[in-house]
Amino acid sequence: MKITDVRCILLTGPCTNDRYLKEARGRRSAAFIEVHTDTEHVGIGETYAGYFCPEAVPAIVDFFRPILLDQTPDDVNELWERMYRCGKFWCRVGLGTSVLNGIDAALWDLKGKMLGLPVYQLLGGLQHEKLLGYATGGPSNYPKDRLARKIDYYRSLGFHGMKFGAGAYSPETGWILASDAAEAADFEADKMEFVRAHAGADLKVMLDAHMDNRPAGGWDLNAAIAVAKTLEPYDLFFLEEALPYTDPWGYQELAKATTVPIAGGECLTAAYEWRVFAERDCFDIGQPDASFTGGLGEFMKVAAMFEARGRGIATHAWGAGGSLMQNIHCGFAAPNTRILEIAPDYAGLHSEVIGDSFVMKNGFVLPPQKPGLGIVLTNETKNRYPFIEGSGEFNSVPGKILRG
Repeated sequence: MKITDVRCILLTGPCTNDRYLKEARGRRSAAFIEVHTDTEHVGIGETYAGYFCPEAVPAIVDFFRPILLDQTPDDVNELWERMYRCGKFWCRVGLGTSVLNGIDAALWDLKGKMLGLPVYQLLGGLQHEKLLGYATGGPSNYPKDRLARKIDYYRSLGFHGMKFGAGAYSPETGWILASDAAEAADFEADKMEFVRAHAGADLKVMLDAHMDNRPAGGWDLNAAIAVAKTLEPYDLFFLEEALPYTDPWGYQELAKATTVPIAGGECLTAAYEWRVFAERDCFDIGQPDASFTGGLGEFMKVAAMFEARGRGIATHAWGAGGSLMQNIHCGFAAPNTRILEIAPDYAGLHSEVIGDSFVMKNGFVLPPQKPGLGIVLTNETKNRYPFIEGSGEFNSVPGKILRG
């Protein structure tokens, strides 16, 4: 088998069918990479960079393309090393590494199809019979009766774990987030009191502060500590992204200051950037993303860092269908995976790509069975969701405001 072409496919479609998530985000962009061969097999991967800056992805794919032409997918790690070495001056971390992740995933998918094996078998073998999945719920939809309906809705979909955003959101008032330490702590404690009263003690509850997605008005270390400590009685599975990633020192202090497990890492790329946070014990639970961290092999390196320090990982997966399946395969290959992030009631850029490869029963995700990643990208899907320029998500600032 020889590689004959590497192509980038940009698409734009509905973000989700989840009516509560749709209040905040109506559409999503996605970037898929296809690795074609001189056989019937085509490898498919996704880079999460396509959700944020899709227009930049094709040029980077074209940069790496000549390195793969006429090669075989036998040694994916070697091909990754060649691409990474070629771009070290500009993709040691960040966008280039994230795009490289999508190419790498397509190579693993291709190799799995060639050998007739699910990708997790190629990454070290199956480590779990099943893994708990949680509904990634985006904002805390307010007022509280709306939040209660959201909890009931996710319960009806079979989830026993849910994640809510810090602050609150409603179409009528927009986003609400207190930056004052005492005010933020009071607001989040009141919210968790309500969630526990409505959902009960058995629900796995997570809170996402989204601090790298807030251009202004976020929490400082004092506020993050105040929130974490006031949430200690509510048995959180984790508190995610309580600080920006420019502050590993603050994360280190935060993790020491509270019994609430601190999670983070979705924005980090390449194992060596992760090492800064892992060796400082910034996170009790790391959140690598197998469509963004740099590659499936890089994901496994990150998981091993945390396992060596007695800590777990929880996959991050807010890309489209390729991203979700890449993270599921890596999650099942990593011994210290604690939980999987699942987009509830997903739309076409998930459902048409995944088909029947994703199976969840009684709140637990089961290992995929199909060769490769178990994803498809048909011409019908490509034609149904043509790319719309400017459909990527970004943080709104003066002069560049996100709409839709």
